[in-house]
Amino acid sequence: MSVKHPIVAITGSSGAGTTTVMWTFQQIFRREGITSAVVEGDAFHKFDRLQMRDRMAEEQKAGNNHFSHFGPDSNLFEELEALFRSYGKTGSGRTRKYLHDAEEAAPYHQKPGTFTPWHDLEPGTDLLFYEGLHGGVKTDKVNIAGEVDLLIGVAPTVNLEWIQKLHRDKRARGHSHEAVVDTILRRMPDYVNYICPQFSQTHVNFQRIPTVDTSNPFTARDIPSSDESMLVIRFRDPKGIDFPYLLSMLKDGFMSRANTIVCPGGKMALAMQLIFTPMIWQLMDRKRRAF
Repeated sequence: MSVKHPIVAITGSSGAGTTTVMWTFQQIFRREGITSAVVEGDAFHKFDRLQMRDRMAEEQKAGNNHFSHFGPDSNLFEELEALFRSYGKTGSGRTRKYLHDAEEAAPYHQKPGTFTPWHDLEPGTDLLFYEGLHGGVKTDKVNIAGEVDLLIGVAPTVNLEWIQKLHRDKRARGHSHEAVVDTILRRMPDYVNYICPQFSQTHVNFQRIPTVDTSNPFTARDIPSSDESMLVIRFRDPKGIDFPYLLSMLKDGFMSRANTIVCPGGKMALAMQLIFTPMIWQLMDRKRRAF
């Protein structure tokens, strides 16, 4: 953690909705005049697309049917921790970019599914903003969560997460239903061991819970909308949180526990603006005082 060079991280599994949260923070940064160094979690995968495909085939041939993007053997956990530590100390560090598609790859004259060369972050940023799978990982070798000043988890109920992934991968990526289900099953051990534990490290968790039947996510014809959901917001430390104000702004909301607010799912963007804008102010005020 760092006063002079704060780090904000959004963590959640594929299909959880972290990209939506990232968009909300971009709005906050733009409104408050904050310059962020943006780091995508995919940049710290160990293998590019073709290498990962080959490695998965090798692992499967060797009897390992659970090799996935979620686990330590396919990610650069130590390098990500080093980036966070370096940024916290100096405001700089090394990263790269994963090129998901042809549009992202074109400016670099590379093929989709590859990495750009490693490069230094742009100097003079106000904070580092990470979005990806592993912003809160803590193992016997690394403590990435310990380097983060504001760690946010995005964790829909598992069935909703699977529905979102099934629809996204089939429609946007052209994957078959069977292929997506196979990916879900293959990732399960790493999901349990390396994704779920992060949500015990986070400062704030957002969990969307459908209010419609999602009993069988593999046959769901559509994704439950925000209006068909409730949002559970859990604060690890409720000290300093103005719950009466939040409840007055989040109409139809209530507190289910001393550190937990429940509100309509359609209020997610508003809730994030109300909760995180003061937290960002505090980080920036601490930064100014330190300098």
